Amino acid sequence: MNKKAAFYTLGCKVNQYETEAIIDIFLDNDFEVVDFSDEADIYIINSCTVTNQAASKSRKIARRAKRSNNESLVAVVGCYSQAFPEEVSSISEIDFVMGSSDKAKIVKKVDKLLAGKEIENQIKDYQELKDYEELELKRLTNRTRANIKIEDGCNQFCSYCIIPYARGPVRSREQKSILKEVKKMVEEGVKEIILTGTHLGAYGSEKNNTAALGELLQELSEVENLQRLRLSSIEGTEIDSKMIDLMAEKDIFCPHLHLPLQSGSNKILKAMQRPYTAEEFAKTVNKIRAKIPDIAITTDVIVGFPGETQKTFEQTLELVKELKFTKVHVFPFSAREGTPAYKMDNKVNGNIIKKYSKKLRELNQSLMKEYQAKFLGQSKKVLIEEERDQQTGLLTGYTDNYLKVLLAGPDKIKNTLTEVELESSFDYSHIKGKIIE
Repeated sequence: MNKKAAFYTLGCKVNQYETEAIIDIFLDNDFEVVDFSDEADIYIINSCTVTNQAASKSRKIARRAKRSNNESLVAVVGCYSQAFPEEVSSISEIDFVMGSSDKAKIVKKVDKLLAGKEIENQIKDYQELKDYEELELKRLTNRTRANIKIEDGCNQFCSYCIIPYARGPVRSREQKSILKEVKKMVEEGVKEIILTGTHLGAYGSEKNNTAALGELLQELSEVENLQRLRLSSIEGTEIDSKMIDLMAEKDIFCPHLHLPLQSGSNKILKAMQRPYTAEEFAKTVNKIRAKIPDIAITTDVIVGFPGETQKTFEQTLELVKELKFTKVHVFPFSAREGTPAYKMDNKVNGNIIKKYSKKLRELNQSLMKEYQAKFLGQSKKVLIEEERDQQTGLLTGYTDNYLKVLLAGPDKIKNTLTEVELESSFDYSHIKGKIIE
């Protein structure tokens, strides 16, 4: 009988991509991949450490796996292990750990352990992670869209962020490797490609090629039969005029960008060690909208960073209102051990953080409805998801500008770009649509 492996992924699109690639390696080595709730010989948790809660969840999942089958092996790999190797290794339920490198070798380590041999838990220092590790997607669990990882690592060292210590310095994937994988995905029926990375806009920067991302986008825009191309989170400072022009000119690019703001206060931005001012961020957004008027611009905001006051929070609210984001992801500040912000004074009271977060989320709902209203009565192509909405049982999908649509229809239109009339607002995060016959 085949050995069985089960996987659990926490965190970002980069982790999702890597888990899919690691699953392929196990399948190529005669493992059967089973659901995480089933009995397996090895349970692998691809961990996240961006917040204390993410690290805690990684620990809970590992302990749960061991309790379900005490004879099984449990591995924790990825960011949490990389950033806090001693902490993870000390957990009795975890049999071995791997960091953010050498993931392609994990199956060899698992085979040794299953054979009763000992292995050494070696995790390189984050500064030693010099080379981009190629992981290839061979099989797809979802043909509607695919995340394609093009970069790893971050050199920015924002004062609240543990990721540079968990992912190491910037390493970029070769353009020809990216193009090859994208073409393969398109041949297998994928309609939308999402480019992702730890610090996407830094692609090529370690080779002093500041135009590398723009050059890659130009090449990808010419891939035959690719329907949609979307970028994951990218810094506003890393979008140049050529990239904006390219997105405006080529229909293949989804008119949607996720630009993390984090704060509308220059005082707080400086304390966060962010590489822009509020005015510079606003200028970038206005420049993009001048070329692509109906573009959806989503963002992240951290609420309650040390030193936040009523005045600095109001500055954030005003900038969010002014820039009319399509969606605001609100993150109540949580000090992460190992970051400069962890030791900062002027901590904000938890009740105040809750109050500010509530206010910003209410503004977010209002802005989302306002953006929706611009498109009601119009027809848009919707990429229909493979899974129906659990609450309503309706088909669900996204427009190119990231409006989430619910509609009645047959299963046969899943994974198709379908012309839909946007009829009415279902709630602040969904639009009700009708198929145009």
